[in-house]
Amino acid sequence: MNYKENLQSLRRLMADNHVDAAIILHTDPHHSEYIAPHWQGRQWLSGFSGSAGHLLVTAEDAFLWTDSRYFLQAAEQLKESGVKLMKMGLPETPSMNEFLASTLRPGQRVGVDGMLMSRREAIELAEALSPDGIELDTAFDPLATIWLDRPSLSTSPIILHDAALAGATATEKLNDLRDHITTKHADGMLVSALDEIAWVLNIRSRDVKCNPVVTSHLFIPHEGDATLFVNLDKVTPEVAEYFASIGVTTLPYNNIKKFLGETTANTILADPTTVATTLLDIMGNKAVAATSPIVLAKAIKNPIQNEGMRAAHIRDGVALVKANMEIEQRLATGDHLTEMTVAEILRRHRSEREMFFDESFDPIIGFGSNGTIVHYSPSEESAATITPDNLLLMDSGAQYLDGTTDITRTISLGNTTPEQRHRFTLVLKGHIDVAMAVFPAGTCGTQLDILARQAMWREGLNYLHGTGHGVGHFLNVHEGPHQLRMNYVPTPLQPGMNVTDEPGLYFEGQYGIRCENVLLVQHAETPTGADFLCFEPLTMFPFDRRLIDTTMLSPEEIDWLDQYHARVLRTLSPLLDTPAERQWLALATSPLKK
Repeated sequence: MNYKENLQSLRRLMADNHVDAAIILHTDPHHSEYIAPHWQGRQWLSGFSGSAGHLLVTAEDAFLWTDSRYFLQAAEQLKESGVKLMKMGLPETPSMNEFLASTLRPGQRVGVDGMLMSRREAIELAEALSPDGIELDTAFDPLATIWLDRPSLSTSPIILHDAALAGATATEKLNDLRDHITTKHADGMLVSALDEIAWVLNIRSRDVKCNPVVTSHLFIPHEGDATLFVNLDKVTPEVAEYFASIGVTTLPYNNIKKFLGETTANTILADPTTVATTLLDIMGNKAVAATSPIVLAKAIKNPIQNEGMRAAHIRDGVALVKANMEIEQRLATGDHLTEMTVAEILRRHRSEREMFFDESFDPIIGFGSNGTIVHYSPSEESAATITPDNLLLMDSGAQYLDGTTDITRTISLGNTTPEQRHRFTLVLKGHIDVAMAVFPAGTCGTQLDILARQAMWREGLNYLHGTGHGVGHFLNVHEGPHQLRMNYVPTPLQPGMNVTDEPGLYFEGQYGIRCENVLLVQHAETPTGADFLCFEPLTMFPFDRRLIDTTMLSPEEIDWLDQYHARVLRTLSPLLDTPAERQWLALATSPLKK
């Protein structure tokens, strides 16, 4: 693709519309992290394919802001477009708003598509620009004009998610939300976040790769039928009958603006972090900014969902035993394997498991130096050949009808160096110390994050990404509102939430290391009977014993790892098909403590 020509098309349109700087946001009208091809305009203009990062284009230059997960990937992918990389989070890197305020002159205009910008973002940008007399135009939608071969919206059919797996019916959830609307003295609520809509209505689809959501908006009145704005080609007769049974009518996806402009509702709750500023402008004084109650309700899984998550991770563990055995055996016989081959092996074995729907994200398979790119995804052009002389980082997951998985393992394919074992064990210590944590109710993830880093900090080492994120239930692999990370996230961890535990270390040009399980927050038993919490590992697969320096682990850490491995063996072994598979797992989980 000729990215430079695409940028020139944008600049010509900017000149015609008297726009001096155009912001191309990598999101959709629902402020999703992972987006459908229809909204991947930033990649069409720059070549950068990461899930985070926004593009700024002026008459002469172009800049991309992205975070540390993508520094190496962006530097490589931006070469063809000439876009300059702005590394977010570094002291010397200004924010995009600061850059615009310091670069543009009074009277100049910044253009952005308001359907892709939240109200909070629009306010922050306007506040940064207005003191210098710089105008903000939120009605500038250049992609609608210049992207001539733009992909259409998905027509993939809506899929019903069985309430027996969801643990609650859509009617129950809608009634709870109507009670919330009434409590807030409002007439209705607008929901734009795709995972929230999927959760409320117990529906799924294939509109976004790896994220089983339905591209739509949902309006819920305090009484009467809700309205789903969706591509009507996606609504099968079965789904239409289901919607009628739960009190949901449908209108075309693009009718949302007309509907909001004509509604008789006087007060509409809308979350300013996920509802587009254009829609809020249409509602005007009718819109009341309010955090969506769905976010927390969705994050706290009910007992049926938690049982489904356990079952999905067990199924995933069986697939991973088979996949890792195949990788090792094919390497031992001299087969030529690349990172793409490994990704295919993982997908094939998962797809053979009951209730498999899709991968939960594009697998991150990084051999050697590619493992240092935190969100690296191999392609035919970039895929390295797997050899026995370095480490292989595999971060992958699956969508099953009863749960979502996300696991990272770093494995040795041959001889390992003392340095590799030392560094791996630093990461493993951090992982175990989080997993062993017992903490009082009300603790947030930020307060636990140091447990993952303290051993590596003592040696002057660190990683820049978060330690953990929530995981959806047959939904998006990244879910809030809670997290484990250094910057302050106030949401306390609560029983029923899950969170990943994934510290890492990355050595540019050499290799990357990461250890990740999904953990379930539970009540902890304490001698005092006080309200404390702890974690249950959901992920069922061993860590590579060949990379562990046991002299660096405390007796408590060794005990935790041996107990975890014993549980993996006890759980998975009866489900494996052959004696060879059971023998492989028994060896991989053999105790460290003799």
